[in-house]
Amino acid sequence: MSIHEECGVFGVYSSYAQDVAALAYYGLYALQHRGQESCGIVVNDDGVFASHKGLGLVSEVFTEQEMKKFPYGEIAVGHVRYGTTGGNSLSNCQPIQVNHLKGKLAVAHNGNLSNALMLRRELELSGAIFHSTSDTETIAYVITRERITAPSIQEAVSRAMDRLDGAYSLVLMSAAKLIAVRDPHGFRPLCYGQMEDGTYIVASETCALNAVGAKFERDILPGEILTIDSSGVFSDRRHCGTVAKRLCIFEHIYFSRPDSVIEGVSVHDARMKAGAILASAHPADADIVIGVPDSGLDAAQGYSRASGIPYGIGLIKNKYIGRTFISPGQDRRVDQVKIKLNPVESEIRGKRVVLIDDSIVRGTTSARIVKLIRDAGAKEIHMRISAPPFLYPCYYGTDIDSPEHLIASHHSVEKIAQMIGVDSLGYLPIENLKELCGSDGYCSACFSGCYPTAVPTDTRKDQFEEKLSKRKQW
Repeated sequence: MSIHEECGVFGVYSSYAQDVAALAYYGLYALQHRGQESCGIVVNDDGVFASHKGLGLVSEVFTEQEMKKFPYGEIAVGHVRYGTTGGNSLSNCQPIQVNHLKGKLAVAHNGNLSNALMLRRELELSGAIFHSTSDTETIAYVITRERITAPSIQEAVSRAMDRLDGAYSLVLMSAAKLIAVRDPHGFRPLCYGQMEDGTYIVASETCALNAVGAKFERDILPGEILTIDSSGVFSDRRHCGTVAKRLCIFEHIYFSRPDSVIEGVSVHDARMKAGAILASAHPADADIVIGVPDSGLDAAQGYSRASGIPYGIGLIKNKYIGRTFISPGQDRRVDQVKIKLNPVESEIRGKRVVLIDDSIVRGTTSARIVKLIRDAGAKEIHMRISAPPFLYPCYYGTDIDSPEHLIASHHSVEKIAQMIGVDSLGYLPIENLKELCGSDGYCSACFSGCYPTAVPTDTRKDQFEEKLSKRKQW
């Protein structure tokens, strides 16, 4: 088991009809690292929605033939998914579309509601019928219920935020508006920018703005509702500052692309700093520093610079397959390690190696990587992790729903080192996390157990998909 990606959201608002689907395609392509299960685009052509969604990568789902089917439009929303609630099925592909009395709505969601089960039960008991098992449909239902009495879609979203707990960065599209929403804690990143022709872009990361040539304006504030329509940009900040900011620290460690800037901090610089901290906290007498592609490479360079040990390319990643963890089943995941990574023997053989990776979850993948390097002739392997040990589940979008999956919850550092086959093991000290993002406004609950919200009682990803034999009857 490994850490899974977050989802990625993307939105376009144009003052004139153009190929907004193409902009969404390029934006999602830039955000592909955040989700590889499924993707979707919905285009608004003068109030008429056209969509295409499917399982797989952006380049697989949006073929040239499919892209030609999209009309020119003024607004579009897009999504790449790794689901943390709900299985990998076509019904869970986003954006989710809703047709209701006061108009259409398309919703793309990055994050995970900690009160999704409670809200869903409440809605079902009042007559709601769900077509998917994702918490995004729950969000759409809550908003549309509030829209019945709310004077505007923005007000309906504001009222819905009073009922939603947990992590959500949303891009919503109505018949005439593009709306960006970030939960009051700001768990997941969201930003917006503008192209030279005045087209507005909303995206999970700045790398997606760069992909379409948009100039970064600013991050959406935690708790902010940003509405873009024909009258311009309007910011509703009633929910801002109601709770402490808690951006997921793993955005800087792993989730985000190195060329993105999250909350004013370069992801590349944060990872370089993590490597430097590791070199100080856990020095090693070694000949070479190598990183596990891709998220371990920046930290490895930081370790090398701080320690003076030469940096080398010791592992080559096959660029033409998906990430290891998108394959179902532990056996297939283990087999794919050899397909995904290949050691450079001339860099490794006979050397004492410092191996940098971003995390150890169950330990299986780490053990296989260590074996690859050992078989390539490494004399010693000293593993350094650019995050503290995972000790607790995450309820805000990282796919770790139980401590039983976490090797560090059950074993000491020395024992883990023995289990994965390294000569020594060192983690990033938890007290140094602040140095990565430059403030105290981050969430590190998966390391510390200090949760910013109430902890849900049922945290299983498949909580809405149980077999009859396991389901409690009611």
